[in-house]
Amino acid sequence: MPEKMSNDYADLEALCASTTLAHVAYTGDSGPLIFPTAFALLDGQLVIHGSTGSRWMRHLEGAKASVAITRVTGLVVARSTFESSVHYRSAVIFGSFTRADSERHEDLLTRLSERLIPGRTSETRASLRKELAATMLLEMPLDHWSLRVSEGWPEDEDEDIAGEAWAGVIHLGDPVATAEAAPDLRVGIPEPESVRALVQSPRGIV
Repeated sequence: MPEKMSNDYADLEALCASTTLAHVAYTGDSGPLIFPTAFALLDGQLVIHGSTGSRWMRHLEGAKASVAITRVTGLVVARSTFESSVHYRSAVIFGSFTRADSERHEDLLTRLSERLIPGRTSETRASLRKELAATMLLEMPLDHWSLRVSEGWPEDEDEDIAGEAWAGVIHLGDPVATAEAAPDLRVGIPEPESVRALVQSPRGIV
């Protein structure tokens, strides 16, 4: 369905800006593997992080992989189940992950954290050296990718349009975000600005 394909890099950036979840797939020693992880686009690279003790992170480094990023925005309610579908934007990025340079490690980790909760790193203590050493950052260049965009109205047959069934689109808005304080939070510590801003953001939590 070539009409759903997009080669516009701005469309890819917009999709990645609208969500923080990616699914990474590769073939390991035991066969095909796939896992969800948070990500960010930084300096033209798709960046993920995990523990240096993580088996899948170690195996992923240098291996051929694909990354799927998807956002569902609506349900297309057609007059037949056959024509019903979903509105979505979905990209698959192909390549290999390499470990980020040690000189960029701390900066990339800070920027990745800021991508998830803007402003939060200025409200917390700096990462300890042992914490930085225990964190692996992998990045994949955006050299090969494919993007599909599905939108529009139901494409019903004429005889179905002449029938009595309702048709349209259910738009799925951003989920409502709420913040709940930890049960062991000391009394008198206010909710930080970064948390308030994210909860109140029209984007919400994705």
